[in-house]
Amino acid sequence: MKAKNFRKVDSMPYTRKEFIGGVPQPRITKFTMGNPEGDFDLRLELVALDEAHISHNALEAARIAANRLLEKNLGRKNYLLKILPYPHNVIRHHKRLNVAQADRFQEGMKKAYGKPYGTAARVRRGQPLVVVGVNQGGVSTAKEALRRARAKFPIPCRIIVYQ
Repeated sequence: MKAKNFRKVDSMPYTRKEFIGGVPQPRITKFTMGNPEGDFDLRLELVALDEAHISHNALEAARIAANRLLEKNLGRKNYLLKILPYPHNVIRHHKRLNVAQADRFQEGMKKAYGKPYGTAARVRRGQPLVVVGVNQGGVSTAKEALRRARAKFPIPCRIIVYQ
């Protein structure tokens, strides 16, 4: 199943995990990296320009891409990286057979419910996805890290710099 099938926010959230059996854990485990106690001059945000679901795999891939560049170029004590959305929404997937003449075996695809497949975060337009705190010398590195993180998300995003 492709990620574009789950991107659109078109139904009610499916989040009550106490009633859902077999929900996989979100792949992303650390939401804050770098130096959380640091006092930084600038704050850069990666802001969503559209509303969508962002899967836990995409959030983890963006975290790894941004953190790797920031840690390599600035050092662990000279930045703060936060992933803000949490993947609460459970994504369901209705498996299909991939054999010859599978259409004979499979009936009832209309309003198929599906089994838990993963989790995703519901994102609104204008909501910050990733926040980076750096000092004046690390702005270009932070912009490049957010550009790399932006490539992992299924929606257009913009980088905004705050003083």
